[in-house]
Amino acid sequence: MLKQLFGKKAGAAPSAAAAPSTDHPIPSTQDGDINMPDTLPKNIEVNRQPTEGDMTAAGLEEAAVGENHMFHGVEEMEAITMTWSKPTLVLAYVMIFIVYFANSMMSEVSSSLLAYVTSSFGKHSLLTTTQVAASIIGGVSRLPVAKIIDVWGRPEGFLLMLLIATIGLILMAVCQNVETYAAAAVFYRVGYNGMGYVLDVFIADTSSLRNRALMFAFSSTPFIATAFAGPAAAQQFLEHSSWRWGYATFAIVIPIVSLPMVVLFIMQRNKARARGLTKKATSNRTWAESAKYYFIEFDVVGLVLLIAGWTLVLLPLTLATYQANKWRSGMIIAMIIIGGLCLIGFVVWERFFAPVSFIPFHVLTDRTVMFACILSGVLFVASSCWSSYFQSFLQVVSYQTVSEAGYIGSIYSIGACIWAVPVGFLVRHTNRFKWLALIAAPLMILSGGLMIKYRQPHTRIQLIIMCQVLMTLAGGTLVVCEQMAVMAAAEHTNVAVCLALLALFTNLGSGIGSGVSGAIWTNTFPQLLREALPEAPLKQIRMIYASLVVQKSFARGSETREAVNWAYGVAERRMCIAATAILVLTVPCVVMWRDYNVKEVRRTRGRTA
Repeated sequence: MLKQLFGKKAGAAPSAAAAPSTDHPIPSTQDGDINMPDTLPKNIEVNRQPTEGDMTAAGLEEAAVGENHMFHGVEEMEAITMTWSKPTLVLAYVMIFIVYFANSMMSEVSSSLLAYVTSSFGKHSLLTTTQVAASIIGGVSRLPVAKIIDVWGRPEGFLLMLLIATIGLILMAVCQNVETYAAAAVFYRVGYNGMGYVLDVFIADTSSLRNRALMFAFSSTPFIATAFAGPAAAQQFLEHSSWRWGYATFAIVIPIVSLPMVVLFIMQRNKARARGLTKKATSNRTWAESAKYYFIEFDVVGLVLLIAGWTLVLLPLTLATYQANKWRSGMIIAMIIIGGLCLIGFVVWERFFAPVSFIPFHVLTDRTVMFACILSGVLFVASSCWSSYFQSFLQVVSYQTVSEAGYIGSIYSIGACIWAVPVGFLVRHTNRFKWLALIAAPLMILSGGLMIKYRQPHTRIQLIIMCQVLMTLAGGTLVVCEQMAVMAAAEHTNVAVCLALLALFTNLGSGIGSGVSGAIWTNTFPQLLREALPEAPLKQIRMIYASLVVQKSFARGSETREAVNWAYGVAERRMCIAATAILVLTVPCVVMWRDYNVKEVRRTRGRTA
């Protein structure tokens, strides 16, 4: 299969190598960017396979037909794709597979351990609070990462994200309270998301649009194995060691498996420089001038306003019940007001004052890109609504073990990865993806409606699993199609930023969904426990609310356990209702896409998969 995927060339090579042009020398570099000339020869064959005669800086310049400006990282990556041999490209994808495997294994282990981490500090209900900030900051960070890898280069961006993820894992392993864990989760989410994002951009850089759905499907296949291995590993850590060693183990493993990818990136870049395809960006700026330049270029003011705004607006949804005066608490009111002002300030800043806009609004003017991003946000609002407390529900209400709950919770990961392969083949065979999304959107709404009915106490576990399978078929299709939509609409120079925008909406949706589910949980579960157990002391109610371990400790069929199960069922039903309501927006989002023929779209040059 790999031979078939990687052996397809971009086009027939010419019979004779063209002599390198000397009429258009590479312009001087400034501010880390490469400025391409406005006028270029009209006889360049963009879609053909480059030859040795093209492999000069001037030849690369001539290949950039129609692109008046190209960031250094993009120019560098296009040069690298011209140096790939087939074995090297295969090796790169094998390394990508290994990195994705390690990261997905860590993700699955962490999702099974999270409830026990918060419970160990007596704060099980803050499970979603740790996810809100991590999701928002992790999502917003994608756009600065997109600019980093475009300006500095792919290897530098990947290495920086690896460092941040490792710091987060170390902090998770040694944290002594839930606040430190939440901060560590932010570090890890930024690094984890960033690593995956850089690899996604690499796949986009090295694959034709027609084959890209298949290549993204290939990159997601590690989740098939880790969906089973992760929960089992988490249970072993809990039974024979501790959750701390779970994080410490991956703080060692992930750097070891990721560094070879960095080495390969750098080796190929050096090969491209040796052939004259690209050169190291230079700048005459001082440290102070560089700091000022990047402060403006990365729009730090807009970045801070957006992160602070969404975080301060969403965190009160889960924190209000911990205040004596609940929603009347001065702290909660202040957070909401300041958060709202930050969001207003962000809009004003971006509209009237920002020298460089944090969000590339010009890209969002394309209706396909805009509605693909909105669809991504909608899907993750719904997903976070119904999944935040799902594994806890399975362990308490459905009496599943940690590993069994992890397996059921991972059905989406497994199924979406498996299903992505036939979806990729369907896109490749039909050359279109919109029709698949139009089928999947109503199926997604149906799966949400069935969850409302079946996520209840005394429901057969097979019915709960059925809902997960339906959601997998629909959601897996929509995720592949939304990625294809933004990449079909984007020029190659905008691919990184379009994927970053997609990730921004994804993570903002995840943060909003976590906030909504947290609000439903904190305003439903403890109140229903008091109703069901009127004679129980308040201290016991608080202990049940605070710890998953305490919830599981009551005997099956006992009055207290039945009360806990009933409260879980009501909370889950409300979360699923909220999720299904937002899913209604999926259909109009897909309808607004253009119906691209992917066979006719060509964005990349050099050797591609």
